[in-house]
Amino acid sequence: MRTRKILLLDTASLYFRAFYGVPDSLRSPDGLPVNAVRGLLDFVARLVDLYSPTHLACCWDNDWRPAWRVALLPSYKAHRVAGSPEVPAGSTSTIKEMASSPGTKGESAPDDLAVQVPWIREVLTALGIRMVGHDGYEADDVIGTLATTLPMPVDVVTGDRDLFQVVDDARQVRVLYIARGVGNHEQVDDAWVRGRYGVPASAYVDFATLRGDASDGLPGVPGVGDKTAASLIASYGDLDGILRAASEQGTRISPSVRAKLHAAIDYLAVAPEVVAVARDLDLGVAPDDLVLPTAPVDPEMFTALTERLGLGTSATRVLAALAKD
Repeated sequence: MRTRKILLLDTASLYFRAFYGVPDSLRSPDGLPVNAVRGLLDFVARLVDLYSPTHLACCWDNDWRPAWRVALLPSYKAHRVAGSPEVPAGSTSTIKEMASSPGTKGESAPDDLAVQVPWIREVLTALGIRMVGHDGYEADDVIGTLATTLPMPVDVVTGDRDLFQVVDDARQVRVLYIARGVGNHEQVDDAWVRGRYGVPASAYVDFATLRGDASDGLPGVPGVGDKTAASLIASYGDLDGILRAASEQGTRISPSVRAKLHAAIDYLAVAPEVVAVARDLDLGVAPDDLVLPTAPVDPEMFTALTERLGLGTSATRVLAALAKD
């Protein structure tokens, strides 16, 4: 019997990447766009072929901008609300969230993508690949909970660096980071995080809080960038330790950095809770619910969708990957 292991897909991150990476000339027989559907199936086939998981979950954004996070930090993703200033370019997190629940009041997504999201859900349902979400929470929170509670090695597939916080070598949790593409992804473990940012994965929430992230509307501490944040964490362990040191005389924190931390004290009081993913949601799924199927659970539905949407070789590839597994 094979060792159990699971792929947790940050689904919107993948289908939005597919939408922009796969030619929009791919159309259904009646001329509708299907590039996101086909691209997602191709990604699933490639990842299953490469990693041979026994389990798989498509994690879903039931709420792309949870009210409880906004209550703590009103700037959280505020720039992505319809009618607000344009989002910063180059943010994979922004890409994911704008497309996570197309049609929701206040957010926007390209029409040619919005029309495909229901088809993605239908195709995944026909295949028997479980979609997991939780009302009032983002896919990141679903991933955080599953990565923390599942009794098996976990690979998280995402283009969102916020999820580096779930990396845990002891529990065999890593991130397959697709910022440079699914075919050119990086395997992120604790050594990778330390090498890139100078902090352990366990300190990533405090690091991201200090540095900020414009794509999420997190201002950070003005004047504190990656190097200063990493240096403070290396010296004082965590955000609480940093703030204690900043309030005491005789520590090595410079007067200018002390002033910056003190000026941002209200932000620092709430931002860690906004940045940290939930790890204890009641998702209503057990490991057995997430077993990767070896064939569609509803073959007639999958065949009908394949024909209606013109899924072609994408359907063939995903079926071959499941059967092989």
